Amino acid sequence: MPPIKLFIVDDSAVMRQTLIKLVENETDIEVLGVASDPIFAMNKFKLVGYPDVMILDIEMPRMDGITFLKKIMKEHPIPVIMCSSLVEDGNYKAIEALQAGAVEIIAKPKLGIKSFLENTKESLISTIITASKAKLNRRNSTSDNSIIKTKTSLQKINNITKSTKDFKSIIAIGSSTGGVQVLEKIVKALPSKCAPIVITQHMPPKFTASLAKRLNSISNVEVKEAENGEKVEHSHIYIAPGDKHLLIKRDIKGYLIILKDGPRVCRHRPSVDVMFRSIANEVGENAIGIILTGMGDDGAHGLKEMFDNGAKTYAEDEKSCVVYGMPKEAVKLGGVTKSLDIDAIIEVIKNAR
Repeated sequence: MPPIKLFIVDDSAVMRQTLIKLVENETDIEVLGVASDPIFAMNKFKLVGYPDVMILDIEMPRMDGITFLKKIMKEHPIPVIMCSSLVEDGNYKAIEALQAGAVEIIAKPKLGIKSFLENTKESLISTIITASKAKLNRRNSTSDNSIIKTKTSLQKINNITKSTKDFKSIIAIGSSTGGVQVLEKIVKALPSKCAPIVITQHMPPKFTASLAKRLNSISNVEVKEAENGEKVEHSHIYIAPGDKHLLIKRDIKGYLIILKDGPRVCRHRPSVDVMFRSIANEVGENAIGIILTGMGDDGAHGLKEMFDNGAKTYAEDEKSCVVYGMPKEAVKLGGVTKSLDIDAIIEVIKNAR
């Protein structure tokens, strides 16, 4: 196979040179070019063509990275890895980038960039290779950023207290690369009353709080970052915090959320496998497991345990996945009731009782 053509857009000369040195001995990655801002990058694309993967900073002269990302995704989609100190604290820029089409986020420190990149070389190389396998479509410039009217938190709470419908199911969703866009589509489509949902999305600490706020702003149900010991309520969506495993425990009060540190599982914390396994043990046949787009195999074994314990399990199908990795491994293990596209998965969630 030909090497992955990488393009680097960053106004820091140190960043550009360090990234070049990190990948120069990688036989499967070739630096197609570098640019100090998006305007220079677009001019170079006319000369050398588009890359297979682009590493993109956010704050740059003449045009910021988010604006450039949206332009690229509309005109000529390519896998983009955002790498910026602006997302280090998990601010909204990270979620905006993922929502606009970035396949991955790297939070670089404001100081010690060179040593940081050298210490994370293996992870960076893996991220570039993963990104190169992403399937992207042109994105409408208005559809993904449209503001929809949603109910206030008080209205959402009133819907919950007034409901007499007894939801027995708990829905567990695991996702990684490309997952933010899919989760947005799912959350937007849900009615004001639905079965409780727990989500593990691979994300660093602090980013998950921003994700929960973003999803809550477009949802008819309450979306929040999960807290240790809280009771699982219907018409709520709970996001596993970055760097914490999310588990479910059955109690006389109902189902409780347990957050744990613990070792990384399948290279991740939070891990989808950890969540699925606890659901398999504590919820059994009343659970629904859903594994979405993502690289690697996290969640495959846990979903199989859910399947073996009587749960209904679903995988996002290859055609709709940005990266058909985690769902593929789950299917291979025989732990998937059915593979579905996102619209069909949404119907499964809506109909869960």
